[in-house]
Amino acid sequence: MERREFLKMGVAAGAMVAASALPALADPSYTSFTLKECFAMTPQQMAEQSGAVMQGWKYIHTQAAGIRNPQIRNSVVEIINNPAPQLLDVVLSRKKEVYKELDKNGWVKGVSYEAFLPENGSPAKANQPFFTSPGSGYSSHHCYPGGLATHTALNLKMSLALYENYSDIYEFNLDRDVVVAAQILHDLHKPWVFQWQKNGECRTEQSLAGTGEHHVLGVAESIVRGLPAEVCVAQACAHGHPGFAKDEASAVNWLKAAAIIANVDPVKYGLLEKGGESLPLPRSMEAFVTHLGDHDWVLTVPAAHWLIPATEEIAMQDYGFKKSDLGSAKFHAFRNLVFSQATVMSLYHLMQKDGKDALRKQINSIVVKA
Repeated sequence: MERREFLKMGVAAGAMVAASALPALADPSYTSFTLKECFAMTPQQMAEQSGAVMQGWKYIHTQAAGIRNPQIRNSVVEIINNPAPQLLDVVLSRKKEVYKELDKNGWVKGVSYEAFLPENGSPAKANQPFFTSPGSGYSSHHCYPGGLATHTALNLKMSLALYENYSDIYEFNLDRDVVVAAQILHDLHKPWVFQWQKNGECRTEQSLAGTGEHHVLGVAESIVRGLPAEVCVAQACAHGHPGFAKDEASAVNWLKAAAIIANVDPVKYGLLEKGGESLPLPRSMEAFVTHLGDHDWVLTVPAAHWLIPATEEIAMQDYGFKKSDLGSAKFHAFRNLVFSQATVMSLYHLMQKDGKDALRKQINSIVVKA
């Protein structure tokens, strides 16, 4: 069963009460820039100048600070403040062995040894802050500086809405620390994987164990950092729930691949049940909530696909870009700033509700025509 199909079974009720159960984020304000200013800005400057991004980033920090378990809280805060791949301390001396083991399981298909693991990784310092990273690839969801912060904040609010609803309707409490930590960390290595390039696009992601490499690398990082098994398992389930055998098999493979990278025994660590063929039993409800919470992509992916061509059209008609410029660093700077200021979702909603002229007016208010 696909993730979007399973979503229908549980998340609708949570979305209905999210606004009342949790504090709302304030309406972001937009800042106006000239094209010249736009071309001179770095991705970090764009993210820092975005009200939506900074509000999302503040919300993530607030929820991380509310984690009651000090070990989990300290680890989560440390990671989001510096998402450096400390797993490199564990894997680099074993890289050939690790790649061979992953390849034996068919988990690095189409990925060469040289391309295995993103470049420019340092276990001491992240190559970019968490809040400057895009939320996914350059043609996918939240594809702008700061997209990871808005994506994670929305997913976190969805997960906490489910947490509150389960308490209200079923009269029991899930482990809130696990729900918050797993959702915050579910994309922790996107800053490493989706590095901004000189042309204004982000790095292209490789596959690992049948999903985007950021997912398995993120789980491996949590293991290396000593997060409890319950958090790591829930984190792994962000991309696939354990409710059906085929879906659980995927989560099991991601945990096995992460354990190979982190150099731990997945059963002894508590990631898998004895025998290594299922998640720990009974299966964690927090894992399901993490999975359900990570469904912002269901709408945000197609919204990006529909908005990007409209933005390109406006750029050519109003700002003098030519069709041949649409792959240039200057156009990418223009697009990145517009999307970071207003978010793809807000712009698509405006276009869907009020039409392309309203979208044009909004873009013109963010990047002032000469």
